[in-house]
Amino acid sequence: MKKIEAIIQPFKLEDVKEALKNIGVDGMTITEVRGHGRQKGHKEVYRGQEYNVDLLPKVKFEMIVNDTRLDEVLDTITSAARSGKIGDGKIFVCEVGEAIRIRNGDRGEAAL
Repeated sequence: MKKIEAIIQPFKLEDVKEALKNIGVDGMTITEVRGHGRQKGHKEVYRGQEYNVDLLPKVKFEMIVNDTRLDEVLDTITSAARSGKIGDGKIFVCEVGEAIRIRNGDRGEAAL
C-alpha cells in the first residue's frame, strides 16, 4: 500500500477530484493548506500599506492506494492538476505498513 500526498493549486481541486472519481478512487482526505516554494508569493496593499504574501493557498489530497493502482492514480492526478506554470504543485509517495478500518477491524488492503 502507498500513501499519496498531492499538493495542488486550489482552482484545480474539482478537476482532480472528478478525475479520481472517474477512475474509481473515492477515499481521499482534502485539506486547505498554505505553502512557500518557487512561486515566491506576491505583494499586496492593505489600507495603503504594502506587504509580502509568501504563504500561498494550496490544496492537499491524501489517499492510500493499492500498489497495483499507484501509477494510474499518479498519472491521473498529474494530468488533472497540470497547468504548465510554476506552482502546479508536488506529489509525494510513501510506503504504508498497515491500515485498519476502525468500524470492523479489517486490516491491510481490505481496510481500504
